[in-house]
Amino acid sequence: MSTQPDQTTNYAALVAEFARAGRAAQRVLARMDDAAKAAALCSAAAALRRHSGSIVEANARDVAAGTARGLSPAMLDRLRLDEERLEGIAAAVEAVAALSDPVGEHISHTTAPSGLDLVRVRIPIGLIGIIYESRPNVTADAAALCVRAGNAALLRGGSEAVNSNRAIHAALAEGLAEAGVPAEAVQLMPTQDRAAVGAMLRAAGLVDMIVPRGGKGLVERVQNDARVPVLAHLDGICHTYIHSAADRAMASEIALNAKMRRTGICGAMESLLLDADFATGGDVVGALLDAGCELRGDARAQALDERIRPASANDWDCEYLDAILSVAVVDGLDAALDHIARHSSGHTDAIVTGDEAVAERFLAEVDSAIVMVNASTQFADGGEFGLGAEIGIATGRLHARGPVALEGLTTYKWQVRGTGQTRP
Repeated sequence: MSTQPDQTTNYAALVAEFARAGRAAQRVLARMDDAAKAAALCSAAAALRRHSGSIVEANARDVAAGTARGLSPAMLDRLRLDEERLEGIAAAVEAVAALSDPVGEHISHTTAPSGLDLVRVRIPIGLIGIIYESRPNVTADAAALCVRAGNAALLRGGSEAVNSNRAIHAALAEGLAEAGVPAEAVQLMPTQDRAAVGAMLRAAGLVDMIVPRGGKGLVERVQNDARVPVLAHLDGICHTYIHSAADRAMASEIALNAKMRRTGICGAMESLLLDADFATGGDVVGALLDAGCELRGDARAQALDERIRPASANDWDCEYLDAILSVAVVDGLDAALDHIARHSSGHTDAIVTGDEAVAERFLAEVDSAIVMVNASTQFADGGEFGLGAEIGIATGRLHARGPVALEGLTTYKWQVRGTGQTRP
């Protein structure tokens, strides 16, 4: 679609126009077999490489504008593309092409007492709206995952990467079209007006699902305003509980990695729970402090190291995304489970223990999308789970949970075959 919005644009009508074109393209895409979809994504990757110069040039304009606007060094780094990073984006599209196609999978197959043959088969969701910020690689990742699972995508990127997103989208659309996929299967909204986001969120019956990727403000708005089903997580308040039976060296190593490997990702540990009977809690907090992490703790945690600052009530519900960590000392497994139930965001929570029975109880009773034993929460990632790329991590209880990749971008229907049965 080439519609150019202006100040008088009716965004509801614009979204409806894009959505109808996307839904028509999705019906074509749904008829394509596994090999054809994979080939189309390989063609898209080739187009990204073919247009690498113009994409990098467009990105340079975004970086210059971001620098002038005072974006932080971390934001600029997430925004910046060069030939090496663009090659990584193209390779990621090819990696999605190499994944197994979930569409058509028989989830279950039974014969009813009536003799009816019942098959539950995996199918695409339809048209998926993706609203995201900053990272231009999301344009390619989201498009590739949607197309591989037979869905059309309606993309709305952030203003920081507007030129990069347009250049990447143009290359993707060209490559897909060369392989027989309608260009409208992946569309990019041609405006940065926030009113267009609102129109996407209200497009029930036209957009089948919304996936927000970005900061808390974006996700909160999407979840509050959407009339379309949303697949998202709001916060990554991830806990690591070090049980009394934890291996001392393992506990320190996991805690240090879970917090300090990358502090700004949603799987970073934000709260550390130390069992009162764990003998070397001081070594764990000392390693974190020595690594440059600010610790905010309760009175018993503060007693372990004088460098620990007092925690406020808000610290137990805070996603810092920085080298800051809340620390509490708890009286055993039940107290840890109670703390996690009150303060976890349902993203990822972990236990370090050598007691198998305790580990199994933790796995059973913690109601988060990802629950881990003796591992860093930083593994909360679709690539690490063998899913290829991910479109996001979902913390809700319906549909997909945890890293959402191809299977999470499908639903199912029942196919019923009879031999003339009528119901008595």
